[in-house]
Amino acid sequence: MAASGEPKKKSELRVFESLDELATDLAEYIAQLSEISVKERGCFTIALSGGSLISLMGKLCEAPYNKTVDWTKWYVFWADERAVAKNHVDSNYKQTKDGFLSKVSILNSHVYSINDNVTVEDAAGEYEFAIRQMVKIRIIGVSEINDCPKFDLILLSMGPDGHVASLFPQHPALEQKEEWVTYITNSPKPPPERITFTLPVINSASNVALVATGEDKAMAVHLAIADATDGLDASSSPARMIQPTDGKLVWFIDKPAASVLDAGNSDSPRVE
Repeated sequence: MAASGEPKKKSELRVFESLDELATDLAEYIAQLSEISVKERGCFTIALSGGSLISLMGKLCEAPYNKTVDWTKWYVFWADERAVAKNHVDSNYKQTKDGFLSKVSILNSHVYSINDNVTVEDAAGEYEFAIRQMVKIRIIGVSEINDCPKFDLILLSMGPDGHVASLFPQHPALEQKEEWVTYITNSPKPPPERITFTLPVINSASNVALVATGEDKAMAVHLAIADATDGLDASSSPARMIQPTDGKLVWFIDKPAASVLDAGNSDSPRVE
């Protein structure tokens, strides 16, 4: 069973005893947001990342969600992508297609992957253009605060170094505020070339879910969530910079990832 807390304003912390419980709650969370968005706007726009995230979404492919979710109203994007061929083992698109998209009835025309036949710079530019077109026809909402696209949900995983999407600690991409989609050619983990949503786009979403599992993420979770960080430079913990301006952030973490939070630090949310 999950224990909930409120580490920051407009944020929620959910801690789970097992990955199965986390996946169960994550499926219900996504299904509820989908239902609300379809009722209110007529569609549901979601941007995904890679890693273990897709396997944790697996319960959406099962009953009851495979029948009750209105998959035809989904529009799928990627918050980051590796600049590799779509059939490459490192492709977030391939991972998502194999583990999720092929198992539900989302329309192929509603799936927006990057162009893998151009340079990473051009791929980022084309992807931003595609998103701008979707904003223009009001499939994707727009933030009243900064005119960035307002996705219904951006679903991210966090690395042991605190990186989210392809925004890595101390990387210049963290400072990018003008573009919606930027590119990097020097990722500290392979492959080196990637496109990624910028922080203003992520923080403009109506909902952001951050998933962190495993003991190797424990310190990164602590640095991202705890109030007291001893003068921590924000750019050394990109996950800490995820603070939706007019939306809600929900953390989904398992007990091992919460272990430092549970170590008696009074500045951290209590885990039960």
